[in-house]
Amino acid sequence: MYPKKKYRHPLWGRVKFVLKPLSLIDLLSILPYYLFVFYPNLVFVREIHLLRLARLLKIGRYSQSIRTLGKVVEAKRHDLLSATFTVFTLLMVSASLVYFVEHASQPELFSSIPASMRWSVVTLTSVGYGDVYPITPIGKLLGGVISVLGLGLVALPTGILASGFAEEVQRKRSNPTCPHCGKHLE
Repeated sequence: MYPKKKYRHPLWGRVKFVLKPLSLIDLLSILPYYLFVFYPNLVFVREIHLLRLARLLKIGRYSQSIRTLGKVVEAKRHDLLSATFTVFTLLMVSASLVYFVEHASQPELFSSIPASMRWSVVTLTSVGYGDVYPITPIGKLLGGVISVLGLGLVALPTGILASGFAEEVQRKRSNPTCPHCGKHLE
């Protein structure tokens, strides 16, 4: 089989092939081995061995589910970015509110809005660590509301991805392709 037209040129074709993302991942995953062979006494080379984990990025080539997930994330990227923006807005608002409510009672724990962000992140994403918590009645109410809003933090991207998977499955059913050659079946 002949190479693709864009890779046929003897020099630029090879350059284009080497600069593909999957080719760069291959390079990153084998580079630590050769660095270690030629420079065995370099200390940082041992840490570079972690770059071999870059091979995991190529798993999509072998797994239909990973490719489907990639298609869904790309198709829903604008919705996911909107959800991420909403999460960061909620984080800023909740950190600011808890700072204004709790700073007078606990100035060492809620010393600034950035310091209050740690509490806000922990409260929005889980049930909290328990080391920092509001003690005023308004702060406790605010903490409860923020905890409930944190449930929506998980539900929002989950719903977006679930609808994307449903759309992708529907698209595959309405437009079937051969699993071997990829041609459309009629």
